[in-house]
Amino acid sequence: MKVIVDAFGGDNAPIEILKGSRLAKDEYSVDIILVGNKAEIEKAAKENDIDISGMEIVESGSIITAYDSPTSVIKSKQDSSMAVGLSLLADGKGDAFVSAGSTGALVVGGTFIVKRIKGIKRAAIGTLMPSAENPFILLDAGANVECTSEFLNQFAIMGDIYMRRIMNVSNPRVALANIGEEETKGTKLYQDAYKLMKESNYNFIGNIEARDIPYGKADVIVADGFTGNIILKTYEGAAGALAGMIKAMFKKNALTMLSALLVKSGIDEFKSKMDYKEFGGAPLMGICKPVIKAHGSSDARAFKNAIRQAKMFAENNVISEIENNLPKTNTNSNQE
Repeated sequence: MKVIVDAFGGDNAPIEILKGSRLAKDEYSVDIILVGNKAEIEKAAKENDIDISGMEIVESGSIITAYDSPTSVIKSKQDSSMAVGLSLLADGKGDAFVSAGSTGALVVGGTFIVKRIKGIKRAAIGTLMPSAENPFILLDAGANVECTSEFLNQFAIMGDIYMRRIMNVSNPRVALANIGEEETKGTKLYQDAYKLMKESNYNFIGNIEARDIPYGKADVIVADGFTGNIILKTYEGAAGALAGMIKAMFKKNALTMLSALLVKSGIDEFKSKMDYKEFGGAPLMGICKPVIKAHGSSDARAFKNAIRQAKMFAENNVISEIENNLPKTNTNSNQE
């Protein structure tokens, strides 16, 4: 198994990327291809005592920053670490690609360099998120601000397959994020999507309101990218605020600090359950080869887990099952 790594994507590149790659190589027995400026990679590894032996380095030129247009990956920065890495994947030089770089550029690059699965209208970001019960996948989490009901139905198909193949959920509950549970709620887009999803082969349980999502009432949450990204960012913000409030409460005085010691195991379990680093990254669903978007602020542990997720994605035939489960009417998505 060869995983191609964008060594210069994200806030903590290249040091944390190199550390995470070393951890993944040792723990998961994967071959790593680092893409980036070779001299800088070797310098960073030497200065930070990171062993990169056994890892191939493929030279690239520029770096895509948060200030670059998403289309720069296929226009002005075709020599970037992200573009070169995606090209390697498209050419069969590796089995999966992982980057903590620009989400927009990764979506564009995945779509136009690696290409979509035949029949898929739009690629979607599928973000694994914690709940009071088990993790669920939210898609789209930000790739497509404007959607059609067909897009949403395809997101549901892909999310269902991901949860079965990767998370071992036997019959995932698929829900449509909406402002009410009734079938007639929401805009025309959501009403039309409800009708399509109700007639599908997956386990559609209807609409779900945002307040019910954290309770684990569904395994797949479907939304357009605008709504999904708001859910994601609100979820992250609320979790961070809650964690901060709990910490402040236990630090209030000597008695509360003693109480914190008594419930430390429970607090640690809660922190682990809510930590994005455990999930590693978000699969770019709908691309014909495995592409994983790691969190922009990934540290070594988070990036290691993103590589683990890429390995699992590649090994579990997610893409071939998506191809086999698409409605047969969708045949020309790659020509759009």
